[in-house]
Amino acid sequence: MVYEVKSLNEECGVFGIWGHPQAAQVAYFGLHSLQHRGQEGAGILANDEGRFKRHIGLGLLAEVFKNPKDLEKLVGQSAIGHLRYPTSGNGSINNVQPFHYRFSDMKAGLAHNGNLTNAVSLRKELEDQGAIFASTSDTEILMHLIRRSQKETVMDKIKEALNRVKGGFAYILLLEDRMVAAMDPNGFRPLSIGQMSKGAWVVASETCAFEVIGAKWVRDMQPGEVVIFDKDGMHVDSYTKDTQLAICSMEYVYFARPDSVIHGVNVHTARKNMGRQLAREFKHEADIVVGVPNSSLSAAMGFAEESGLPNEMGLIKNQYVQRTFIQPTQELREQGVRMKLSAVSSVVKGKRVVMVDDSIVRGTTSRRIVQLLKEAGAAEVHVAIGSPELKYPCFYGIDIQTRRELISANHTVEEVCEIIGADSLTYLSIDGLISSIGIETDAPNGGLCVAYFDGKFPTPLYDYEEEYQRSLSEKTSFYIENVR
Repeated sequence: MVYEVKSLNEECGVFGIWGHPQAAQVAYFGLHSLQHRGQEGAGILANDEGRFKRHIGLGLLAEVFKNPKDLEKLVGQSAIGHLRYPTSGNGSINNVQPFHYRFSDMKAGLAHNGNLTNAVSLRKELEDQGAIFASTSDTEILMHLIRRSQKETVMDKIKEALNRVKGGFAYILLLEDRMVAAMDPNGFRPLSIGQMSKGAWVVASETCAFEVIGAKWVRDMQPGEVVIFDKDGMHVDSYTKDTQLAICSMEYVYFARPDSVIHGVNVHTARKNMGRQLAREFKHEADIVVGVPNSSLSAAMGFAEESGLPNEMGLIKNQYVQRTFIQPTQELREQGVRMKLSAVSSVVKGKRVVMVDDSIVRGTTSRRIVQLLKEAGAAEVHVAIGSPELKYPCFYGIDIQTRRELISANHTVEEVCEIIGADSLTYLSIDGLISSIGIETDAPNGGLCVAYFDGKFPTPLYDYEEEYQRSLSEKTSFYIENVR
């Protein structure tokens, strides 16, 4: 099967709560803390003793729920919520979650973060069997598999379905009498469990969502687990024993909020360690360190502390502009860079600046920021990246497109440096990244996925395999011809 990898679906935010009289309101606050994970659409589905009500919309959470009545009508003691990450060509309201299903014998809601690597094959199989899909999202596949299962109990049906989907996924399923959370066998996408003071259980993509609602962290979900919340509390089960943790390293590099803790590692601490190690690997003379707001500020702190250089606020971010990496089109990404950052001339003028950023994906953002700093009078701009060269696409739920659109997949470090207009370019080594996070890639009880940097994917790629292998032999001069 030839499958063109144009877009790799979404890195989203999911939240679930069970056993709270104002579940939807709590879900709203939890989702607000996760807004950085998705800005294209949002929604909440509430369960009031078997009566389900949902509100979804395109845009930021506050825009979707700008009318207070939209939230007030979502009564019930359990709710699930979702924040959608934007992908090109998939901006339909039909793709905004949570999905809501009404069957003759059950009602259900479903929220999903991740990407199924066998979605194309499963969708074709299901459509051949008469399944009708209401969206282009791979999330629907799980519910179709659950409904077609011949197992006797609902949980056995869910487990069978979970064993058929492949790739990266964190699901929250809301039923009439329970809430179910499930994680893929490799734990690519994070999911944590917390509890509120009055006993309500919460599940969220990141622990930062617990702080605002006053919940305490209980545990991280483990690969292959399925956790059930019902009137008797929390019950931990599993649907497979063939597991091996491969948590996404990009969570620590870019996606997660600095105050979140993922598998025992604080994101801010990991990023600061990346900055320290980057300073050790940096080989140039400089006067000041300038971090690119906001995801690179922790790394800039570490770089400055290790190098002994002053950490200056040479770039100011407009906090009301979305993150450019998760803009759905190249045109919007370029416009976003122009709108969101400005350089402080009085800080950088005449200085040799170390510009610390978290990653270089397409090169557009880096090129523009280097230009901003030089226009503000910087004598030199040395770009230091707190992650290795991003050479390979992600097949587990991050919107990194084809290798054709990854600048480091097509150009050497020297070429990238020239394209972005920097005086030097230094990437953090893969070993440096792994040691900074503190989770090994091949530890007996779990590891870190760095496939974006070394191309060693921890699972079969299924529907993506043929296209991926073909892309390895492709070479493009897209950036030399078009980025400048």
